[in-house]
Amino acid sequence: MSAILDKILDTSFLLATVNRKDKNHNLVLDIIVNLKEPLILPMTVLPEVSYLIASRLGHHIMRQFLADLVVSNMMIEVITKEDLQRTTEILTQYSDSQLDFVDATITAIAERMNITKVLTLDRRDFSIIRPKHCHYFQIFP
Repeated sequence: MSAILDKILDTSFLLATVNRKDKNHNLVLDIIVNLKEPLILPMTVLPEVSYLIASRLGHHIMRQFLADLVVSNMMIEVITKEDLQRTTEILTQYSDSQLDFVDATITAIAERMNITKVLTLDRRDFSIIRPKHCHYFQIFP
């Protein structure tokens, strides 16, 4: 039986998992610890979250985050040329909102993989997006 792949990760959620001063730290850690199924980590999120962790919390915290990632239940998903094409469409569609590149790639990958649940603390951007494969994303927490 194959694993259910129905949740995709955003930068803000991952950053809160390592930032003990974040008001959502305990909540997101609890979610990560209790989820048994693999989580999809878009490759585009990885450099962004690594940079933010290193610049805000320190290089040693970033290195530990990456070491933990290796043994986690997260599956790193690459961006395809088709995803990149869809990303440009999404960025154009939501240009008034100044949607960023990483959020647009998360959307494109979620559409391709038929994922409807986004683990994010960025409710503003993901609540305005209307993906092709569903009416809206289910945003957690």
